[in-house]
Amino acid sequence: MPNIAIIDGGTSYHHCALYGERYRRFFSEIIYVRDLPAACLDQFDAVIIPDRTHPGLLRAARTRIAAYLAQGGTVVALGETQAHTWLPGVVWSHRPTNFWWWKTPGSNLGLYAAAPEHALFQHLPIAHATWHYHGVFTVPPGAQALIGVENDGAVLYEDTVTTAGRMIVSSLDPFYHHGSYFMPVTEKFLDGFLGWLHQDCGVPAKQQERDS
Repeated sequence: MPNIAIIDGGTSYHHCALYGERYRRFFSEIIYVRDLPAACLDQFDAVIIPDRTHPGLLRAARTRIAAYLAQGGTVVALGETQAHTWLPGVVWSHRPTNFWWWKTPGSNLGLYAAAPEHALFQHLPIAHATWHYHGVFTVPPGAQALIGVENDGAVLYEDTVTTAGRMIVSSLDPFYHHGSYFMPVTEKFLDGFLGWLHQDCGVPAKQQERDS
């Protein structure tokens, strides 16, 4: 079984999402964000930073996160954490959030699968990633956009080139909505995304190389 840690940002919505029955099984360990700078991360296959974790506290842990990436770890950084201030190579651009696009007949948020052959999309259709977004990323050269925005950047990408590890970076905020008890589609996103990550981290590196 993969060994996946998740960071507890200390809010009610984080507590609900991380300790609740639906997702608790995905996490080997829950680490309080203020303990992150001194935490030993080496044993984890992945470390998830949930959306809306306080960016100042994450900046305080930047050295620890960088060391974990340097030894080949996987960091998942979700939305509204100002990842560009504590992860290397992240280029972020704010976009006005359209909360009500779905009320216009025939409207489309403009999200699409930028790499439809990626294993993520065996678990997660684009419809389950579509509620709203708060900005876009410019994908670094050599990294892979996974969910793009038409005529714009990406809201989810995977970077295995900037560091010795892997960064999965997104501007989506599913934990906040699940833990706040609204936006049901975010539960479908987490079901698929965490299911994919759990399976992906459970595959030995040599097998991943053969399958790629």
